[in-house]
Amino acid sequence: MEYLVKDNNRELTILVATSGDTGSAVANGFYGVEGIQVYLLYPSGKVSHIQEMQLTTLGKNITALEIKGTFDDCQNLVKNAFVDEELKSKLNLSSANSINITRLIPQIFYYINGIKQLNDNSKIIYSVPSGNLGNLTAGLFAKKMGLPIDFFIAATNSNDVFTNYLTTGVFEPRSSVQTYSNAMDVGNPSNLERMKLLYDNDLGKMRSEIISFSFNDADTIDGIKEVFDLYKYIIDPHGAVGYLALKRFLSGYNKNDYNAIVVETAHPAKFKDVVESTINTKIEMPVRLAECLSKEKHSIILDSKFESFKDFLLNSR
Repeated sequence: MEYLVKDNNRELTILVATSGDTGSAVANGFYGVEGIQVYLLYPSGKVSHIQEMQLTTLGKNITALEIKGTFDDCQNLVKNAFVDEELKSKLNLSSANSINITRLIPQIFYYINGIKQLNDNSKIIYSVPSGNLGNLTAGLFAKKMGLPIDFFIAATNSNDVFTNYLTTGVFEPRSSVQTYSNAMDVGNPSNLERMKLLYDNDLGKMRSEIISFSFNDADTIDGIKEVFDLYKYIIDPHGAVGYLALKRFLSGYNKNDYNAIVVETAHPAKFKDVVESTINTKIEMPVRLAECLSKEKHSIILDSKFESFKDFLLNSR
């Protein structure tokens, strides 16, 4: 990254559309790095309080842009910036969410690490909480590279565009709705095109390796409670959706035939209000999360019009 900055003799501008978690991970990764300016675009009022504080309290080279819209609006702003000739001529642009394939490569190792923990030869299935479909696509890459994964379950919330696509064969993007599992609140998942290419645009091939189920907020609450009651594990809303999808899939099969892995998404403390009220148990707050709560929020509010975003980027140089 440092080489790229010096080679172009311009500051690197990283644009990140986030529905909650990606933004803070990227921000902390590039925090204080000379020659790099990060702009985090997040949907106003549609991330949890702790997630928002993670996004808006760093300062230095990290700028939080609070967009009046949905995650899809944030993602469209970033995508449009990359094809705008004036911005491309004046800014050295990059991204770090899953519209950039380099974000998916490290996620492949999650799947490898999961399989390393297994100790028998049963079929391996992964249940993946899915929104923008980046994590699922990384799993498909891992399978293409030879990892012995037999099947994937794409677990969606009420934003079930991909679930409907697998069922009907028709892709109908729509405005996302807000849910407890906000990182999956995506109405037009950008990684679907990559998935189609992996299967040569053959829906039958995709269906042979992926199934999808969707669950609403009431279901999610039930999943959080059930996991805690059965396993004494505190799961976050996204993981709960993954658990429910796995449970539904296994209901039609002999469970002993499978090694089943649910991909978790975030620490439950980020959603402490809904989780604590569900399990009637206090969640221990990690120190790094607690620290951001004591800081002052700094965000710049923008509407979801591209011209507003473009003007901001040009005038912030």
